[in-house]
Amino acid sequence: QVQLVESGGGWVQAGGSLRLSCTASGRTFSSYAVGWFRQAPGKEREFVGVLSRSGGRTEYVDSVKGRFTISRDDVKNTVYLQMNSLKPEDTAVYYCAVRSAFGLNDRFRNAYEYEYWGQGTQVTVSS
Repeated sequence: QVQLVESGGGWVQAGGSLRLSCTASGRTFSSYAVGWFRQAPGKEREFVGVLSRSGGRTEYVDSVKGRFTISRDDVKNTVYLQMNSLKPEDTAVYYCAVRSAFGLNDRFRNAYEYEYWGQGTQVTVSS
């Protein structure tokens, strides 16, 4: 099993930046593809982006392309979600999750495909 802990959330004005961290314990991220999801109040969790198990590929939802970047630090066993040019519509609880599968396809956009989840970190963007 793996434990995931998100951090780095907070309040920021529109146009600002935040970097979220997802740190794993018990397992290395090299065993998993890592997805980022977000959930606004009353809504289902929405796919944000994913980093392949190899760490060499990323995919993002259209609404964050060009603004968000996922990266991995294998020494610290941490995955980051760098969020730039934040908009009020980005306000949500952000979660990292892992899936023990190789490659990237449309299945990685579905929350139910992921095996372990962090507890989430709140991101609030004000205008």
